[in-house]
Amino acid sequence: MSWPRQAMGIAGALLVLAAPPWLLATVVGPPLPGWPTGAQFRDWIADPLTPQALTVGLTTLAWLLWLAVAYTVAVTAARRLQAGARWLRRLPLPTPLQAAATSMAGAAALTTAHAPASELPNVPLPASTEGPHQRPSDVVVRAGEGVTVAGGWLPDETARQVTAAAALVWLRRRRAYQPGRDPGDAAPLTPMPDTVNAVRAAVADRQPPPATTNAAVPDLPATWVAYVGDGAADATRGVLVTRLLAALRDPPDTARVLVTRTTLTTLLPDLAAAAITIPGLRVADTVEEAISLLPSPAGAPALFENNSGPLVLITASPSAATADRLAGLTRRAQVVALGAAPLGCTWHIDRHGHTIDARTGQAGPRLCVLDRTAATDLLTVLAHPTPSVSDGTSSTPAPRKPPVDVSVRIPRQIGSDIPPAVIAPPAASPAVQLRVLGRPALTIDGQPVTIRRSAALQVLVLLAVQPDGATTTQLVQAIWPGVPVHTVTGRLYTTISALRAAVRAATSVTVLASTDDRYHLDPDGVDVDLWRLRIAAHHAAANLTDPVPAWRTVIDAYTGDLAAGHTWPWIDQAREAIRRLVLDAYASLAAAHNNPHDRLRTLQAAILVDPYNQDLHQRAADELTALGNPAAAERLLHAHQQLLHRSGVAASETPVGTRR
Repeated sequence: MSWPRQAMGIAGALLVLAAPPWLLATVVGPPLPGWPTGAQFRDWIADPLTPQALTVGLTTLAWLLWLAVAYTVAVTAARRLQAGARWLRRLPLPTPLQAAATSMAGAAALTTAHAPASELPNVPLPASTEGPHQRPSDVVVRAGEGVTVAGGWLPDETARQVTAAAALVWLRRRRAYQPGRDPGDAAPLTPMPDTVNAVRAAVADRQPPPATTNAAVPDLPATWVAYVGDGAADATRGVLVTRLLAALRDPPDTARVLVTRTTLTTLLPDLAAAAITIPGLRVADTVEEAISLLPSPAGAPALFENNSGPLVLITASPSAATADRLAGLTRRAQVVALGAAPLGCTWHIDRHGHTIDARTGQAGPRLCVLDRTAATDLLTVLAHPTPSVSDGTSSTPAPRKPPVDVSVRIPRQIGSDIPPAVIAPPAASPAVQLRVLGRPALTIDGQPVTIRRSAALQVLVLLAVQPDGATTTQLVQAIWPGVPVHTVTGRLYTTISALRAAVRAATSVTVLASTDDRYHLDPDGVDVDLWRLRIAAHHAAANLTDPVPAWRTVIDAYTGDLAAGHTWPWIDQAREAIRRLVLDAYASLAAAHNNPHDRLRTLQAAILVDPYNQDLHQRAADELTALGNPAAAERLLHAHQQLLHRSGVAASETPVGTRR
């Protein structure tokens, strides 16, 4: 708030405090000239509604109202004064280094005030005083850079790599799924961790990155560096995660990080005990073993042609003898020691990732900092297992096991299970149509309704996925992950009000209803294409006599991916479950055909629904081979392999040849 507005606020408060009592005392006078006598009290009881009694009562009420206002103003002023006193007590004083720098800058300014300058000087911003170590005044921290999550801070490039890693997880799940097989053998649809969803939501709200961006991991010293300070452990976890994220597109055997087991147990005890494999990470039992695993010196110069060296050795604070050995590894690996070390550089790191070189006092780059929960979430995405494809000899899918409740196949985003009411077909087609398969759209009597807020569109799609509804907290957590619920609840209310207003302008039908503190779509007033797909899938699973027409109905009801074109963090799980539902229908229909040409056409149509699925390509290649066209089968598998390569799936995970 600017000072004119503050002055006006103070003047208004004083006016409210001073004007009413002055007017009351001047015009009306005091409420009672004195204490009432016994005779006056008896007369008032006998006739309470006299003009004098009413005047006294109104005057007393006016004084009481003024006292309430004065009490409120006094309490508010006291609270602000108390907050100001606390701020003054925490007001940091300049350090000797800052005072000296300020004096030198002042002297230089006086001596050069009239000297002509050939270029504008680089004026530093004021130094930050966060953490136990003060940041020098030549550090420029721009607001909005990086992504802040509940467990730390990530640079923009690292956040984009997290988004790419999450997308790669879903691509691998699509590649590994085997349509029409036993649902117990399907690749799991585990949702992304909370930290990953928060990062994805933050990246989606950002503008596209500029042409040149800073590296995800800033330059480390040429020799090795020791991390100390409140943020040392978080920064070490940040180096571990950022380097492993950078290894996503490396060859499978490439090592980016080498860490001793003791240090890994200190940083991430759950990961050390999980016995899982993370691409790019190697764990050594001791420092001596880690040194033996480093590349030979002959190949070391080529490893550091850029600032993102392929190998970082992370270890605990070494002894003097071990430090001497590590000092000779400068051309073979970059060494990060957690704790003070006898040799090398020492960086003081605060909990926000700001660094200071202890030897020179100069500020270094801001590092990625992650606590245990955030780092484990990100590494879980990197280490997510990919189920292997069956090596069976038959290309015909196993018979399905109907009937199965379709609501089990649709992942639960929020709320409870789908009520049976949504399975029953509607009596008549409502005037309000909600399309969420393909590009989402809301139409009323055939006319599209303009939905200006992205959050409003998310509410509609999310409630279509979960027909039993969602509470305010659940909607906020899905649409704005990683943000405290109480800070964005008002945005949700504004979003829902705007959505209801847009609908009311076109129809009187209730689209978005609220029952028992849960928002839901009105099934009597809204026709949702996803609900019709679920009804068809339910009927197909229950039809044991002639399921072929039912499978065709499921296929015809699918008009595209759920909310195609949108990358909301919560959408992937539901989108993949619906896609699998349709792929199962394609696989079952193909298995029911006796004509190999019909099977091939059905499989080709299924490949158009999911071009990343390996099992469908393998079945189609087997059909082509059986029809006497092995060259076409090889071309199909090769095209699929190239697609996976362009998408970032490792070559070792792709099919090699036609399954016989």
